[in-house]
Amino acid sequence: MHTMHRDPQAKRGPETTGAVIHWTPQHDIFVRLMGLGVDGSNSRMVVEMAKIKPGDKVLDVGCGTGDLTLTAKKYAGASGSAHGIDASPEGIAIARKKAERSGDGAVFDVGLIEKLAYPDATFDVVISRLVIHHLPDELKRQGFKEIYRVLKPGGLFFLVDFKPPSNPVLAHVFFALSHHRMTHSNVWGLAPMLTETGFVAVASGPTRSALLAFVSGKKPTALVLT
Repeated sequence: MHTMHRDPQAKRGPETTGAVIHWTPQHDIFVRLMGLGVDGSNSRMVVEMAKIKPGDKVLDVGCGTGDLTLTAKKYAGASGSAHGIDASPEGIAIARKKAERSGDGAVFDVGLIEKLAYPDATFDVVISRLVIHHLPDELKRQGFKEIYRVLKPGGLFFLVDFKPPSNPVLAHVFFALSHHRMTHSNVWGLAPMLTETGFVAVASGPTRSALLAFVSGKKPTALVLT
């Protein structure tokens, strides 16, 4: 955690080789209009596809301003918990204000996917939305290892990210309009990385969103010695 003194590093957040969004109120308005806001249609879709249920302990990696985390907390209920981490101090500041207004106890901290500040086997579910395309491949692999570590045996990692349009004309427009990093990350290439990391029951496929696909995997359950 960064203190409130005038430290330039505190303003930028922790050093990472991934892209960091320095959030603005205008961006947050756009997010809500796209159904990505708290309890928005896209947020509910992700949480429901991840099968978050009462009592679950959930981590949202790259939570931005906290909308997906807060939605997850609604599904986890009073008996569960939801934590969100992001490399952007500005995003976390906005997320904390939302959590204060909601009063539901979601917890937000500045943090990095490649260095999660949680003990082994802490979470039942780890979710991530529109984050992985910001990361170079080596950082993806580091992040997936950390997510694997903090998941409980049998826990689920569920991510959604942009999928390349199948129509060549739409693909050209999409790549022309999107951030350049998106052109270097294909969501369909993430499943093999999860398998490499040790995840099992790895799956990928479409979502209700025409722009997004999902990739998921489970941490194997602990072996019981007899």
